[in-house]
Amino acid sequence: MNGLHLIAELHDCKCAPRLLRSVDALRELCLTICAAPGLTPVGQVFHQFGSAKAPAGATGAVILAESHLAVHTWPELNAVTLDLYVCNFSQDNSVAARSACARLIDAFIPERVEQREIVRGSCPK
Repeated sequence: MNGLHLIAELHDCKCAPRLLRSVDALRELCLTICAAPGLTPVGQVFHQFGSAKAPAGATGAVILAESHLAVHTWPELNAVTLDLYVCNFSQDNSVAARSACARLIDAFIPERVEQREIVRGSCPK
């Protein structure tokens, strides 16, 4: 279960409002970001809050062969939380996770970021 868990809270995001309000925009971003550094999406669930006429935010999870990504938007606060965990069972996926996380953060253009890294499990012998 050795892995890297990245957690971030993004405040005062200056991205296009659609990225905070549209489940379709969030899905496209998450899948594109995961594929770029070599992470492997194997499933996904996304949900639109509000209505088609008055979208209120979106939440989504991408199940990765390496573990998962979860992103939640709060357009009324211009805020986002994200959670990316990769296991390092057959290879070290830490570089890919950090790259994906940095690209996600950049996409939302936050003025302030609170970010944590948690090393999970123990190193294999």
